Amino acid sequence: MHELSIAKEIIAIVTAETEKKRLGRVETIHLRIGALSGVDPEALSFGFEAATLDTPLEGTRLVIEPVPVRATCRACGREFAVEDLVFLCPGCRSVDVDVTQGQEMQIDHLVVE
Repeated sequence: MHELSIAKEIIAIVTAETEKKRLGRVETIHLRIGALSGVDPEALSFGFEAATLDTPLEGTRLVIEPVPVRATCRACGREFAVEDLVFLCPGCRSVDVDVTQGQEMQIDHLVVE
């Protein structure tokens, strides 16, 4: 379960940032997780909850915003939403595309006391 190691890294990043900026208690961590990131949001939430026990982040809510897959066709330049992992331009039917969204995994923002 690599989600547990991701949860621990999120905890380390948030803890370092809150200490550096002398922020109050973190109430909520907002994440953006792309559909192609390979991260299972439920497993990440479970791992985060387990990893924060007996830490300053215990009780912190993790809010995950799913990010859909988008691509741009190299042949015609059309930008489009990728449906059902079919990387086919709806305009010219080319499969020569660049993924422009959906691979990210980032801490978007924190809500602190």
